[in-house]
Amino acid sequence: MKRNYSLQTTRKEEDLVRAAGRDLSISAKQAIELCAYIRNKPVEWAKARLENTLKKQEAIPFKRFTNGAGHKRGIGPGKYPEKTARQFLKLLNTLEANAQNKGLSSRLIIIHACAQRASRPMRYGRKRGIAMKRAHVELAAEELIEKKPGQEKQKKKQAQEKQQEEKEVKAKPEQKQKQASEKQAPEKKPKEKKEQEKAKKIKEKDAQKNNQKRGSK
Repeated sequence: MKRNYSLQTTRKEEDLVRAAGRDLSISAKQAIELCAYIRNKPVEWAKARLENTLKKQEAIPFKRFTNGAGHKRGIGPGKYPEKTARQFLKLLNTLEANAQNKGLSSRLIIIHACAQRASRPMRYGRKRGIAMKRAHVELAAEELIEKKPGQEKQKKKQAQEKQQEEKEVKAKPEQKQKQASEKQAPEKKPKEKKEQEKAKKIKEKDAQKNNQKRGSK
C-alpha cells in the first residue's frame, strides 16, 4: 500500500530511507517530544539514547508538553517514556533494515521525524468511556557523510570565486558603456579647446589695449 508522507524534499528517493508507524498505541505528546529529540541526529546515537531511557539511565527532555515532567539534572523538565521509546526503537530498526535493502550504509542520519495525533476510539471493558491514546509517526533518514576539515574552506573559496565571476559579468556592460562614451568624448573636446583658445586670445587683446591706453595717458 502506497503511503503519503508529510516529508517534502528535493532529494532523490534512491538516497532516502523511510519508516512509518500508523495508529501506534502511544501518546501523541510524547511522540512529538521524542521526534524533536532525535531529529537531525544519527540513528546509532538515537538508539543508544532510547535504550538508556528504557533502563532509566537517561531522561528525555520535554520542552513543549512539560505538564507533570519532573526536573532532571542537566536537562530540566524530562520524563522516561518507556512505551514510546520501544515503538521508536522498532521504527529505527526498520530504517536500518530498509537501508540495507536499498544497498545503503548503516550509518544514517535522521532528516525527518514527525508525529501526528491519530484517531482515538473508545476503550471497552473495565476502561469503557475512556478514549485511547494513538499516534502516527514518520521517520526518514539518509546516509551520513563525514565532512573533511578542508572541505568547508574549499566551498567558501568556490562561493567567493562565483561571486567574483558574477560581478565581472555584471561589470562588462558598464565597461562597454564607458568605452562608448569615451569614444564619443574626443569629438567634443577639440571644439571645447578651440573655444577656450579664442576666449584666451580675446582676453589677451583686451589686456594689451588696456596697457596701451594707460601708457598713452
